[in-house]
Amino acid sequence: MNSFQIEKFTSNSGLKILYFLSLFLLASCYTFTGSSLSADTKTIEIRNFPNNAPLMNASLSQEFSTAIQNRFLQRTTLKGTTDRPDILIEGEITDYSITPTTISSSVNAPGGNIQAAQNKLTIVVKVHYENKIEPEKSFDRTYSDEAVFSSDLDINAIEASQVKLVNERIINKIFNDIVANW
Repeated sequence: MNSFQIEKFTSNSGLKILYFLSLFLLASCYTFTGSSLSADTKTIEIRNFPNNAPLMNASLSQEFSTAIQNRFLQRTTLKGTTDRPDILIEGEITDYSITPTTISSSVNAPGGNIQAAQNKLTIVVKVHYENKIEPEKSFDRTYSDEAVFSSDLDINAIEASQVKLVNERIINKIFNDIVANW
C-alpha cells in the first residue's frame, strides 16, 4: 500500500467507527417503540372514569373507561393489575355538553324562526396519572375535545358516532402525554 491508500483506508475506517458509534448512542437514547416509559414499568391499573357531568349520558362512563383501558393494554407491553401497579390512571368525566354554535333563521317563515344549524358536543375529562417507577412524571391534568355536527342529526346518532370520536381524541392526548411524553 502506498501512503495515499493507507490514508484513505484510515479515514474510511474512522468514519465507519464514528457512524456506528453515533448509531449506538442514538439507539441508547431513544426506544424505537416510541415509548418514554421506563423498562422497569411493567404493570398498569386504569380505574373506571365516573360521569360526574351535569348533563348525563348513560353509557359515556363505560365507553370511555373501556376505550382507555383497551388503548393502554393493546398498544403497550404493560399488564393490567389491581395489586400494586407501577402506573395508576384514574379520573372523572367532568363535563358533557351539547351547545348551539351556528344559528340560522328562516326568512320566509312568519316571525323569522331562529334555530341552531350546527351544534357542538364537548367532553371534558380530569385525569390523575401516578407513575410509581418515575414519580416525577406523575400529573393531574384536564383534557377536553369537541365535535361540531348538524342540528338535523338525531341525538342517538350523535351519541353513537360523535361521542366515540371525541372520546378517541381525548384518549389519544392522554396516551401521548403518558407513553410518548410529547
